[in-house]
Order: sequence, then structure tokens, then C-alpha cells
Amino acid sequence: MKSQITIKNLSKRFGQKQALCGVNLTLTNGMFGLLGRNGAGKTTLMRILATLLNKTEGEITVCNIPIEQASKVRALIGYLPQDFTFYPNMTVYQAMDYLGVLSDVPKKIRKERIPLLLSQVNLDDCQNLRVRALSGGMRRRLGIAQAILHDPQVLIVDEPTAGLDPEERVRFRNLLCEIAKDRIVLLSTHIVEDIEKTCKNIAILNEGRIVYHGTLVDYIGEEDSLEAAYMKKMGGLH
Repeated sequence: MKSQITIKNLSKRFGQKQALCGVNLTLTNGMFGLLGRNGAGKTTLMRILATLLNKTEGEITVCNIPIEQASKVRALIGYLPQDFTFYPNMTVYQAMDYLGVLSDVPKKIRKERIPLLLSQVNLDDCQNLRVRALSGGMRRRLGIAQAILHDPQVLIVDEPTAGLDPEERVRFRNLLCEIAKDRIVLLSTHIVEDIEKTCKNIAILNEGRIVYHGTLVDYIGEEDSLEAAYMKKMGGLH
């Protein structure tokens, strides 16, 4: 199935603060990177797409469904926020099963999919471990497993590798690329390397506005890396 997200003239205000202004984006299957400084508006955009925030102006469709039809859109989206937490006293399997219930995944499908997904994220030996016993990287991978338990067409991940060691970051990036083979994966981060290693198409968000939308190759141009291009054009990340 060909998935697509279309965003037209999206704006979001919090009182007098303009968090997003005139955002236009089109996303299709594969990895898409959203890069920007902390405070650029990335998380606001992610939360609107996940139907956790209402937009102020503009139009959004997810697989041809207007964002206003929140329940239908949620069925198509898996979301892993930066500050996602699990139930620490549950086992890994219990947490997955409970979150599957909340997502209306039938019991038969849960029993089939949970072991497969835990194997995919390399947690198949951890089903009986308490969530509190997992490392930060393991909890992030568990977060991905729960986000795709209902087999969504879109996966949104917000700052997924922040705080992970280099080896775990590579493992996590490889997992996202595998998942993106048949769905949209929107990766929002301020870590330039994560986007450079995984995404062909990117957008740069600065002070709530899209300042670039296109291919990674075109953005880098004659520079040696995405970080070099970003430093030159944007003055670095903060």
C-alpha cells in the first residue's frame, strides 16, 4: 500500500507564540528526516500528526484521511515520543499485551505479533523481564515494538536516539530503516548523523518554518557532510 501524508499551510499558535507557520510537506513510503534546533517546532508538528494537538490553521491528510477524523488517523499511526515511559513493574510481554489492548488489537493477533515484534527489535529473550530492568536502548526498542503492534502505515519517532551510546544508536537506526521498507517513518531529531545515515528525503525546520524540503544529496551539495552543510547554512544546532 502506498502511504502518503500531505501537509498544506499548517500553522500552530499557543496564545501569542507562533510555534509553526505555513508548513508544507509531502511524505511517502520510506525514511523521512525532520531536522532542526531544539525549539524549532519539531515536537509540535509530531504531536499534531499524532492527533495529540489540534492545528490552528491548514490542512493535513494521512493516507487520504483528514486529520480531523482523529480515530481513523490514529489507527494508521504509530508514535514514539521522546519521553515515552512504560509500566515499570510489568514484564516486557505484559506491557506489550496491555498496550495492544489499548490499541484494540484482537487477542489472537496480539499472541501472534508480540513474539515476532520482540524478535524483530532483538528483545525476544527479554519477554519475562520487568520493564524497569531494561537499559535505555532496550526501552527505546520496546517503544518501537509497541508503536507498530497495530501494523500502522505511518511511524513517527521523536528524538529516538538521544542519550543512547554509539553502538545502540546504530542498532536503532538500522531497525528504523528495516521498518521503513513498507511504510512512512518520520524521524525527528537534532542529531545530524541519524538523518544522514538513514534518510534520502529531509526537511529543515527553523523557528516554526520549513527552510528546506528535498533530497539529502541536494542539501549537502558540494559540502563533505550534512553536518557541514547545516553548519554553513544554519549556523549549527543548539
